[in-house]
Amino acid sequence: MRRLFGSVRAQAAIGATLVVAVALVAAGLALLWVLRANLTDQTDLQAEVAAQDVASQVALGKAYKELDLPDDRVVQVVSEGRRVLAVSEDLESVEGAGSSQVRVGGPDSAVDDDGDDDPGRGEVSDDEPELSGGSAVVDGEQADYRFAAVEATTPQGQTVTAYAGAPLSAEQGAVGSVTDAMLIGLPAMLLVVGGVTWLVTRRALRPVEGIRKEMAAITASEDLSRRVPEPDAHDEVARLARTTNETLGALEASVERQRRFVADASHELRSPIASLRTQLEVGAAHPELLDVDGAVRDTVRLQAVAADLLLLARLDAGERPGRAHVDVGLLVREEVSQRSDRLPVMVKVTGGLEVAGSRGQLARVLGNLLDNAQRHASGSVDVWVHGERADVLLRVADDGAGIPAAERERVFERFVRLDDARSRDDGGAGLGLAIARDVALRHGGTLTVSEGERGGALFTLRLPAV
Repeated sequence: MRRLFGSVRAQAAIGATLVVAVALVAAGLALLWVLRANLTDQTDLQAEVAAQDVASQVALGKAYKELDLPDDRVVQVVSEGRRVLAVSEDLESVEGAGSSQVRVGGPDSAVDDDGDDDPGRGEVSDDEPELSGGSAVVDGEQADYRFAAVEATTPQGQTVTAYAGAPLSAEQGAVGSVTDAMLIGLPAMLLVVGGVTWLVTRRALRPVEGIRKEMAAITASEDLSRRVPEPDAHDEVARLARTTNETLGALEASVERQRRFVADASHELRSPIASLRTQLEVGAAHPELLDVDGAVRDTVRLQAVAADLLLLARLDAGERPGRAHVDVGLLVREEVSQRSDRLPVMVKVTGGLEVAGSRGQLARVLGNLLDNAQRHASGSVDVWVHGERADVLLRVADDGAGIPAAERERVFERFVRLDDARSRDDGGAGLGLAIARDVALRHGGTLTVSEGERGGALFTLRLPAV
């Protein structure tokens, strides 16, 4: 049960049903209110017309017992002293009119006893009739009524009030019929809404279930080459499937890179470790044959590879550089002055150009670019630092053979060496340029390579200026 109501289909169906229920109940109540108000107004109008008619007869001097009282209305004519002067036939009891008496008591005529044949004419009050609710029993049947009261003056100057009541049976019947229809139709409509929502949601979410099953299978099999089915549509589910496949593709590529990285790292570490072990074993057996310089070189290389791997691991983990201000020109002069390179480095910098970041990591980028240039240059290496709009540019160029255009992006991949004939001892581990680009990206910049003016490689580091 909990699983059923915890599904998206159930929640959507329940939510839609509740919304429709609230809307229908509100609309039904409003309809009943309007219907009741309109029918009550009509009943009030009927009572007013009847009361006005009776009051007009009284004002014309018609005798109370000769008043033409409507058969379908409850009528009562009451004097100022609450004496009943005229009343409808078959009226057994009444509440809400002028008096609870249902028998006539008083003069039987509106004409004075002076015998005047033409006593004149009274008048009907111009005030708005007073309206009230009540009930009456007519011929044994009790019903609710709306009463209207109209004052009139007889030709003899007597003030009376004519009460006329119209039954509310029509209004109550109509409201009851509408209420019964709503009580029957509302649950049926809610069932239809809930069922249709359930079916539509189930059909809409069917591809999602397919995606879930395929993802579960991929997780169980650990086969990242599999892909989830993409619906032939242009809705959110189709975009979800495409995004999921793109994520799986990126994850597969990442895992493959990690595998290659581990394999290459193991190979890079195996060579200097094996060489160092061999030299130490020979030195242990024959001390006079120990190649101390070779052991030191292998140790240094092993240390360099381990440091590169550690830095790459930190970069892959998302380590953020510092936000210190670094003067790029001053950094270049200091780093170049501390190096002992086989070829001269020509420096041309513009002072006062600062970037935000880690001085150590930026120095590592410069060192890697200079190491790469020294390995491939034939005569000299050039370094420039200058500003360009809102950026600081650091350029390192050599006069070597250059890099073919088709290979200029591959040099930034890890453990890539374009010169397969070069020995690992003479070259690096293939991590320097990869580290340099990663650091540039972490600093919000770019690192690209192109052809220099002297035909060699020209590396351009572009960083946002402070």
